[in-house]
Amino acid sequence: MVDPGTLGVYVVTSASFGRDHRTLAFAAIEGGATAIQLRAPELDDAALLPVAVDLAAACLGSGVLFVVNDRLDVALESGAAGVHLGQDDDPSAARRRLGADRVLGVSVGGVDEAVAAERAGADYLGVTVWSTPTKPEADARGLDGLAQVVATTSVPVVGIGGISATNAPRVLEAGAAGVAVISAVAAAADPVQATRELVAIVERFRAGAVRR
Repeated sequence: MVDPGTLGVYVVTSASFGRDHRTLAFAAIEGGATAIQLRAPELDDAALLPVAVDLAAACLGSGVLFVVNDRLDVALESGAAGVHLGQDDDPSAARRRLGADRVLGVSVGGVDEAVAAERAGADYLGVTVWSTPTKPEADARGLDGLAQVVATTSVPVVGIGGISATNAPRVLEAGAAGVAVISAVAAAADPVQATRELVAIVERFRAGAVRR
């Protein structure tokens, strides 16, 4: 199981907002992100691998969890900490190839998928909370759906989809170990500052949770 603390502020890269994946990831690292996911469906494996190699090294040096979206071969070749898969992928096969030391994340759409993913060896789960144009194919489950998955599984869960500094506390209150964001950082005028704001929110929430 991955340390839930490494999932607090989980930035997913996107080249749709005028910055390349390296630039965005480096800004998120500078801002204090605890996890980076390289998500680049527009790149083939040959173009993606050198980006993944650079980000794997940068994240390792900064103590940031680094995973590659979907591309298991790229994750393994680049030295990434792991891979994040969707429901079209086979988490059991990925678990075997990753071994025990690498991280496997799986996106789930509800309790049944969460249970299956955990049994297949997932270290953490991702649940889409609200609809978002950056992932229109995702099935938004709302805060109640997120809370149901959290209550069902023993692995940490991150919320994603439509999350911003304004609503991030609600996602954490629903039991998420962290908030995964794309546009909240990628589309920000200052992605470093946007990441810092999310980090401060998560830290304040965790401090309050400890006191309660």
